[in-house]
Amino acid sequence: MSADEGEEASCCASCGIAEVDEIKLKECSACDLVRYCSVKCQREHNSQHQQECKKRAAELRDEILFKQPESTHIGDCPICMVPLPLDSTKSIMWSCCSKIICNGCAHANGLREREEKLGYSCAFCRKPVASTKEQCDKQMMKRVAANDPVAMRNYGIEQYLKGDYRSAFEYYTKAAELGDAEAQYELARLYEVGKGVEKDEGKEIHYLEEAAIGGHPSARNRLGRIEWNIDKWNIVNTERALKHFFIAAKLGDDDSTKVLMDAFRYGLVSKENLASALRAHQAAVDATKSLQRDIAP
Repeated sequence: MSADEGEEASCCASCGIAEVDEIKLKECSACDLVRYCSVKCQREHNSQHQQECKKRAAELRDEILFKQPESTHIGDCPICMVPLPLDSTKSIMWSCCSKIICNGCAHANGLREREEKLGYSCAFCRKPVASTKEQCDKQMMKRVAANDPVAMRNYGIEQYLKGDYRSAFEYYTKAAELGDAEAQYELARLYEVGKGVEKDEGKEIHYLEEAAIGGHPSARNRLGRIEWNIDKWNIVNTERALKHFFIAAKLGDDDSTKVLMDAFRYGLVSKENLASALRAHQAAVDATKSLQRDIAP
């Protein structure tokens, strides 16, 4: 920051009053470029600052959006602490505690129970496994009542499959507000097709971005396709689209690697960048493997 910029930051952008003693300045709520001494000054300065503010706010949003997540939205198995695979058939969600356990740990728990002649229980919380759909639903609703976002999202999925799209929308929204990336992705899909809510492309993209920031590869892939559909031959859209595909590929998303390979054939991706993405993709897939998971049926 230059001396002039520092001096400007210590004064109200509207009236010019300096930050001294009891006078405290607050940053613009949308960007970090200017500060104000009051809401009145912020409103009066809005017409002069609006365009610059929107540009900076978009830059700040992109900094967050295009940051490579450390892991996928699914995270690690809470027992073995190995990253969970994107393939949902290789893990199980327990209704009693809403924990997602890898098949390897679930299999190991089953072997232990048979060897020790114990009853079937959750591999994580050790509560008895529900023997009926009614018991399973009761456990899920108990977790929903406790504001568990995973339970809310799964209950929303059940309502969606029953055709009750409005209820699905309500439960997805609650889970999304609590930061569940999968719920944010499902909510975006509802806004896309207009089920349970009116179609809204702006909100669809918003929730896709929130899910992508949370490490959701499919949401990231969808954003890349949306950017390309706007104007495939516009260099700005192409760069943004490819950024999304690279991030998703490095999280282990197979479809995004296929898109990048096609982009390479069209000369849109360099050989070096493609090779780097493929190595990162394979590393992400390998990170989800373990001997215990390999022997699980």
